[in-house]
Amino acid sequence: MNIEIREIQPSDDAELALVIRQTLKEFKADKPGTVYYDASTDHLSELFTVANSVYFVAIQDGKVLGGAGIFPTDGLPEDTLELVKMYLLPEARGQGLGKTLILKCIEEARNKGFKRIYLETMAALEKAVKAYEKLGFSLLDAPLGNSGHHACELWMVKEIK
Repeated sequence: MNIEIREIQPSDDAELALVIRQTLKEFKADKPGTVYYDASTDHLSELFTVANSVYFVAIQDGKVLGGAGIFPTDGLPEDTLELVKMYLLPEARGQGLGKTLILKCIEEARNKGFKRIYLETMAALEKAVKAYEKLGFSLLDAPLGNSGHHACELWMVKEIK
């Protein structure tokens, strides 16, 4: 599999928005309180110009397969970034690409001096939850920060010192 991973560009916005919304629909998670309805989903390249944020896109033969990013979500502890918008097309799953993207995000957060990565997800995304656990994320009892994604009922964190 010859896949390029690079930082997001404005030309990726439309394809990424489609990947995100198709994935949420696939798992019946296309509901209010998710990124499905965030206006920023259509303009991710603009969102990821915020300091300490970055979004990585996976591309194969010119086609966007998905991506993942880190973001300084409002209300998070100063030493913590959020792993955000981790989505892959069905044909890109199960080959280690998600793990590669997550590890790239963790390394980037560590390089920026952060100590923890936080994420929000849903029980319906059970394969993703298992993957996060394998990578050392542990469940929390309550959310951190103010993402506005109240439909997410699982919160996880990983120490990355």
